[in-house]
Amino acid sequence: MRLWKKIVLGAVLLAVLFAGAVFGISAHMVSSTGEQILCRMQDREQALSQEELDSLREKGADCILVLGAKVKKDGSPSYMLKDRLDLAISLYKAGAAPKLLLSGDHGQVRYDEVNAMKQYAMERGVPKEDLFLDHAGFSTYDSVYRAKEIFQAERIIVVTQSYHQYRALYGCGKMGIKAWGVASDQAIYRGQNMRDLREIAARDKDFFKWMAKPDPTYLGEAIPISGSGIASQD
Repeated sequence: MRLWKKIVLGAVLLAVLFAGAVFGISAHMVSSTGEQILCRMQDREQALSQEELDSLREKGADCILVLGAKVKKDGSPSYMLKDRLDLAISLYKAGAAPKLLLSGDHGQVRYDEVNAMKQYAMERGVPKEDLFLDHAGFSTYDSVYRAKEIFQAERIIVVTQSYHQYRALYGCGKMGIKAWGVASDQAIYRGQNMRDLREIAARDKDFFKWMAKPDPTYLGEAIPISGSGIASQD
């Protein structure tokens, strides 16, 4: 009986230690990057204030990195992606940064996040040459890695929802990119509770991935963000 008690106690202890590590890593990522999120759109009815825009302009960012999300069957952006794009386009037009870096999944002919993002931005007046497309942004890790290695971005404004900002900004730090976040939460999204739980696991995974820093799925020739984005387009 004593042996079984020891086994049970040991299993409970291991479970507690594992849970502590899982949640501890996530908490570390959040606490170490939270101050880099300069503006949050939650619970707002208006756009960013003039003071906030001036603060962003002063950062001297090379570009605004828009992280990809689901595209609908008709090729239009999902609600989450639309909110990211609307915010990024408004920041671009306000002079926060001179280029948009649209990073997403274009791993299949029938599924194309980046050209959907490009089309959406062009329809709203962003010139083609100011749009850089990262067709191999298959993950947050890949998007951030390629922002530095392929597009040679040194200072960026990251646009995505709040829950996702911490992981993106953490990765920027590991790549030596100076980054600031503007959170694009303009609604309460369906399934967000489950998304928050999955993000904890994703933070843990990327924490160890950034320690090893393997190459992303694809690299390639440099397309400097300081030039024209047309070279990055289909």
